[in-house]
Amino acid sequence: MALTDDTKHEIQQGYRDVLAGKDIRARYGQRLMIAEIAKYMGEITGNDGQRTSPASACVVEAGTGTGKTLAYLIAAIPVAKALGKTLVISTATVALQDQIVLKDLPDLKKHSKMDFNWTLAKGRGRYLCMSRLEARLHDEGNGDSDTMPLFLLDGPRSEASGTRAFFEEMLASYGSRNWDGDRDHWPEQIPDDVWRQVTTDHRQCTNRHCSYFDSCAFFDARKDLDDADIVVANHDLVLADLALGGGAILPEPEKALYIFDEAHHLPDKALNHFAASVSLNATRQWLKQLSQALVKMQPYLPGGSQAAKSLDRIGSASRDVDLVLARVYEEAEQNTGWEFNEERRTAQWRYPEGELPEAMADLSAETRIATANLVRQLGVLADELQGAFDERKEHELDRETAEAWYPVIGSFHSRAEDQLRLWTAWCEQGGSPPPARWAVRQRWDHAEDITLYSSPVLADNLLYSRLWSRAYGAVLTSATLTALGRFDRLNARAGLPQDSRFLVVPSSFRYAEMATVEVPAMSALPTDDGFTDELVKRLPDLWAGEKATLVLFTSRRQMIQVRDALAPDYPELIITQDDMAKGEVLRQHCSRVDEGRPSVLFGVASFAEGIDLPGKYLHHVVITRLPFSVPDDPIEAGLAEWVTRRGGNPFMEITVPDASIKLVQAVGRLLRTEQDTGRVTILDRRIIARRYGQLLLDALPPFRRIIER
Repeated sequence: MALTDDTKHEIQQGYRDVLAGKDIRARYGQRLMIAEIAKYMGEITGNDGQRTSPASACVVEAGTGTGKTLAYLIAAIPVAKALGKTLVISTATVALQDQIVLKDLPDLKKHSKMDFNWTLAKGRGRYLCMSRLEARLHDEGNGDSDTMPLFLLDGPRSEASGTRAFFEEMLASYGSRNWDGDRDHWPEQIPDDVWRQVTTDHRQCTNRHCSYFDSCAFFDARKDLDDADIVVANHDLVLADLALGGGAILPEPEKALYIFDEAHHLPDKALNHFAASVSLNATRQWLKQLSQALVKMQPYLPGGSQAAKSLDRIGSASRDVDLVLARVYEEAEQNTGWEFNEERRTAQWRYPEGELPEAMADLSAETRIATANLVRQLGVLADELQGAFDERKEHELDRETAEAWYPVIGSFHSRAEDQLRLWTAWCEQGGSPPPARWAVRQRWDHAEDITLYSSPVLADNLLYSRLWSRAYGAVLTSATLTALGRFDRLNARAGLPQDSRFLVVPSSFRYAEMATVEVPAMSALPTDDGFTDELVKRLPDLWAGEKATLVLFTSRRQMIQVRDALAPDYPELIITQDDMAKGEVLRQHCSRVDEGRPSVLFGVASFAEGIDLPGKYLHHVVITRLPFSVPDDPIEAGLAEWVTRRGGNPFMEITVPDASIKLVQAVGRLLRTEQDTGRVTILDRRIIARRYGQLLLDALPPFRRIIER
């Protein structure tokens, strides 16, 4: 659809209104981004709501200070409405999701005459399940697990926030509407083991048959989805929806225009989403839990009923799985070249080129058949229980029994399906590149386990077939989408369509005036044994005289060693990201700076990307080591093997470009606004001593360079 004059006018007028309303000036990069997105969307052709032009995406790299969110909202909202499509905005983090919903969209609506509505979409597991909360309180009150079969599912209870008083506080807050049932909106962090007791998933949820359906937090949040012009989701939810065929949770891809913010995370998120794993001994323990549940369930089912017969078949299928798992464990334990790391009590084995030894391949095929049978039988019982919810039909089971046991069987069914994914992936043949398959053996004081894994090594085909080829249109944006100045790496990892367009928006920052990048003389390289000692010696000189410093490490172990060596001489100066929750670490750092005291933050990968410390809160970023990925990562190793086999150079094609992206993200912590100044120090001399170092240096923003020879 070519952009109509009305749509163009709405975009231009909307931008003028926002600039005037917020009293801010137009930014060149922002205007460029608005024009690029509007032009891309305007060139998509369709007939009767179906896209007729080839699949394509619009990829925009826009650095800090561009005002990306405002640019894509102003460009995309009028076009999406004119096309009659839902605008799905997807982020990598809950923080950005909340910022768009609570700040950016209300801001745009307030300052422009654009007419639109929006809603937030999160997965079911982020919301309170009232049925489970009530059951938990009932269970704690009775102290008798037989009365509430649901809690056959739960592991050991944590005290404190898992106590009855805490659950009663939850109930009161939800009942009085002081809390909307969203885990992310509870005032404190809720531990995973506590939250699991009061949430649910699609296999355990009884949906419209639940007595709490009318007051359900999840369905309440979803009511607006069908009518919303804009749905703000996250990458995990988009991928989960695509895995269910698309349109199960979010609008169908054919009816959506997507904007992926923080898009550089999408390929890795897709890999995680399509990976699978099974811990062998833990699964055998889980099968025992299943047997116990079947024994406890039997008295509730009428003798001779379909449900009662299902119990026998599930018991038999479960024993078959247990027997074959014992043989898989024995094979993996005895015929794998385990090399234990003394300190971690862990050994990893990667199957070269994803090829399983013949004995393991045969056992995997057997386990797949046995697990598929267990999944099928659990599904039959779940259907029987669900049938009892319909009071209009005669049924062998009473509704109360069905309501109590459906979530239990649903949970077992869901976990069995997860296990089947691994065995299916271990039995698949071929593939280019072949999947990564590996095993990890762990030893504890009184137990041991072996976990088997499978993952695609590239998400290109998955993303192309499930997303790009179906979507009406898609925009990908982030501050870091190029590697070494090119989009090739993103293209390969994300499988972007051939007709995609790419743009790097120039930054408004005057980098050479605002900051320096310094590479001081060092007596050791990171590959030398004495590098940690050299860091301990050099760091105090680097932070001397600075009010706010961030020191980034690639290894948590090295971060702790350096902290332990320096902390006694510098009390109340260093905070590491592991000392407390991320938000609290940043709050304490800012508080020290506000009080005029110096503060030094030590962090690893997540602090190299996900923190925002503008102005006086960060003046110096120290990068201890170039962020090359860990050599024992089985997915990276599998990809490198494939590239080598095709005559490529994995170090230059994968390792260096990926390090470049991480390095650009790390130095990006320094300048957050046009008023910021500061310096970046890189203590890894390989950036000037190795051939690839110049490529990494040239990919950084054009800071003024100070290099000691």
